[in-house]
Amino acid sequence: MGMSSQEMIELCLRHTMYSWSATGKVSPLPVASAQGVYLHGPEGQRWLDFNSQLMCVNIGHNHPRVVEAMKSAAEGLIFAFPGSATEQRARLGQRLAQLVPGDINTFFFTLGGAEANENAIKAVRQFSGRHKILSRYRSYHGGTHACMQMTGDPRRLTHEPGPPGFVKVMDPWPYDYSFGDDDDQIVDNNLRYLEEVLMYEGPETIAAMFIETVTGSNGILPPPRGYLPRLRELLDRHGILLVCDEVMAGFGRTGKMFAFEHDGIVPDVVTMAKGLSSAYVPLGAMGVSDRIADYFRDNTFGGGLTYNAHPFACAVALATLDVLVDEGMVDNAARLGAVMRRRMDELTAAHPSVGEGRCRGLFGILEIHRDAQGSRMAPYGGTHPAMQRLDAWLRDNGLFTFVRWSGIMCNPPLSITQEQLLEGFAIIDEALAITDEAFEG
Repeated sequence: MGMSSQEMIELCLRHTMYSWSATGKVSPLPVASAQGVYLHGPEGQRWLDFNSQLMCVNIGHNHPRVVEAMKSAAEGLIFAFPGSATEQRARLGQRLAQLVPGDINTFFFTLGGAEANENAIKAVRQFSGRHKILSRYRSYHGGTHACMQMTGDPRRLTHEPGPPGFVKVMDPWPYDYSFGDDDDQIVDNNLRYLEEVLMYEGPETIAAMFIETVTGSNGILPPPRGYLPRLRELLDRHGILLVCDEVMAGFGRTGKMFAFEHDGIVPDVVTMAKGLSSAYVPLGAMGVSDRIADYFRDNTFGGGLTYNAHPFACAVALATLDVLVDEGMVDNAARLGAVMRRRMDELTAAHPSVGEGRCRGLFGILEIHRDAQGSRMAPYGGTHPAMQRLDAWLRDNGLFTFVRWSGIMCNPPLSITQEQLLEGFAIIDEALAITDEAFEG
C-alpha cells in the first residue's frame, strides 16, 4: 500500500530539503506515477506536465522502450570506474559524434548540466591559457560553485563572493528596454557594447564566452536574427572560445537537435544534459571540437568524479536517443511550435494581461504584464499575488508548469500531441482571468 499525498508531503518536508526553497514555505506536488505527458498523484489526481518537469523529460514519462532498455541494462554491466572502457560509453560517444554537427566529436560524460559546465570552465581555461569567463546576466548555468558565479540570475547572489575571473554582460535583449527596433540594429548595438567590454577586460585574458543558446529559465529568449554568427566572428577575432550551454535547449526542444543549428554555427564546446537521457537517469556531457580534443590527447585534463561515464546511464541515454530520433520527436517539436505560436498570439489578443508569448519549437513562455505600459506583473526576481494565485489555480485544475516571476512556462514533452497541447493552453486560458483582474487599466 503506497503513501497518501498527505503522508508523502509530511515526511518529505520533515526529513528532506528542497532546492532553491525554504522548507517551511514549499508546497511540493505529490507524484506517485507518470505516463506520457501526465503526472498522477496517490489519490488519482492527474496533471498535464507542461514543463517536462525541469525542461528535461523530452520523450515523455515512462516510455516503454526506455523502460525495457533499463531493465536489460540492469542485467548487464551496471558500474565501472571512469578509467574503464565500456561498450556503453563507446557507443554513446560514437552516437553523439554522429548527432552533434561540425567537428564536435569527443565527449566527457558527467552526471548533469552543472557538472558539464564546471568541466567546460576547466577545459577552456586549460586549453587557452587564459582565466576570465564571460557570461550573460539573464543566464543560468547550474547550481555548483563556479557555475553560480557564471550564472547571472538572482540565484547567484547568496553564493557571492565566489572565485575570481567571471565577467557578466547584458544579453541582446535587455530587461526593460531595447538595443534597437529591429534585429539588425539590436545585434549591432549589443555587439558594439560587448566589444567595448572586451577592450576594458583585455581580450587576451578571456578564455571563453558561455551562452545559453536559447536563454531558458530566465525568459525563453531565442537570439535575434544574425546574432550568433556575428558573435562567433567577434569572439574568433579575439581568440575567445564560444561555449553553447544546450542543457535545456538541446535534444529537440527547439525543433532542431541542437538550438545552435538554427543559426548555422558550431561552437567550440557544447554542454548538454536533461534531454540526453530524458532525465530517466542522471547524465550530462561536455562535447569539444577536434582541436580541443587533440590538445587533451597530449595534456592531462584536470577533471573527473566517481560516476563519470557511468555505464548504466550511458545505456539508458542510447535508448532515449533512439526513441527521440525513431519517433520523430524533433520534427514534432518543430511542427507543434507553430501551433504554440498561434495559441500564444490568440491569448495575447484575448487577454489584456498577456504582454507577449515567446517560443522556439516547444520551448516557450507567456509574459504577464500589469499595465498597458508593459510593466511586468512581478518585479525582477520577485513575485506578485496574482501570479501566486494563478500558479495554484493551474495545479488545482490539472496543469503542472512553472510560474516564475511574470512568466508562465510552456515546455511540454516533445511527445505531446496537438490535442494535448491545446488542452494545456485551454487550462491556461481560463487561469488568465486571475491576472486580467489584476491588470491596471
